[in-house]
Amino acid sequence: METPATGPSFRDATDADVDALVALIESAYRGDASRAGWTTEADILDGRRTDPEGVREVIKSPDSRLLTVEQDGRIVACCQLEHRGDHAYFGMFAVSPALQGAGLGKQIMAEAERLVRETWGVTEMHMTVISVRDDLIAWYERRGYRRTGQMSPFPYGDERFGIPQRDDLQFELLVKKLA
Repeated sequence: METPATGPSFRDATDADVDALVALIESAYRGDASRAGWTTEADILDGRRTDPEGVREVIKSPDSRLLTVEQDGRIVACCQLEHRGDHAYFGMFAVSPALQGAGLGKQIMAEAERLVRETWGVTEMHMTVISVRDDLIAWYERRGYRRTGQMSPFPYGDERFGIPQRDDLQFELLVKKLA
């Protein structure tokens, strides 16, 4: 008889999680494996999404936490939460491509928003999204985030962020008031 699947559990990442988190983030955004999910950036960016140093930096930063999501004994998702004064920043969000579209992302967003309100007392969450990612932006809008029209440049020439496949990439700031 199969054991029923357990719901997700949340905890802060540790150094021991770095390799698994890098593999998860890469699988959600880059290469052919990412095409199994809908968050892929494979058509607009080649190269890597992150590296062990970048993940370790988030884990060790005193103003950041890398929320790790486990299900059935393995890491299946993560997101970065960073305290930035009167608001929190949400980033490095990745859900295993095999689990995308089943509501896990919504659960993680709700937990992230609850955590930043309770831990840091902030009333707003900010994030930046590549502006050509219409499907992803629409998903965030359905979660209550609003487009600001405030753009910041994509770091062309810095391969730590990937190798762009087009020349019109920029980040748009999305904001949500937290109740």
